[in-house]
Amino acid sequence: MSDWQPKIVVFLCQWSLKADREWEQRFELPPHVRVVEVPCSGRVNPLLVVSALQRGADGVLVVGCEPGHCHYKNGNYLGRRKYATLGSFLQYLGLEKERLQVTLLDETEGSRFHVVVQNLLDKVRSLGPADALAVRQPMACVSQMERE
Repeated sequence: MSDWQPKIVVFLCQWSLKADREWEQRFELPPHVRVVEVPCSGRVNPLLVVSALQRGADGVLVVGCEPGHCHYKNGNYLGRRKYATLGSFLQYLGLEKERLQVTLLDETEGSRFHVVVQNLLDKVRSLGPADALAVRQPMACVSQMERE
C-alpha cells in the first residue's frame, strides 16, 4: 500500500480562478488529480460526486467563488448547502465525509488552490482508499421486497 496514491477529482468553477489562469503553469498537479471545469460550483449535482467516488476517486474537491462574487449571484450558496447535506449522505454510504471538500476561492487565489489540493491529498492519503462503494450490500427494504 506504500505505492498507493489517492485519486482526486476537482470540480472547478470556471469563474473562481478566472483572473489567475497562470496557476496552471506555476503549479504542476500530480497525475492522479483530475480537474474538471464546471460553469458553477452550485451546478455540480451531488450524484456526480457520488458517481466519481463509485468509479474510483478517493476524494472530491469542489471549488467555487467566494461569497458575494458568484457569476450567477447565488450559485456558491446553493452549492454549499448541497454539499453540507452530501457529507451526511456519504457517511450513510460508509465513506468518511472528509473525502469531500468544498472551498470557495477568490479569482486571484491560484496559489491557495494548490495548497487546498495538497491538503485534500494528505487527508485522503491518511484515510486510505475509498472502497466502501465498490462492495455494495443490499438495503434491508430491497431484500425484504425480493422475499415477498
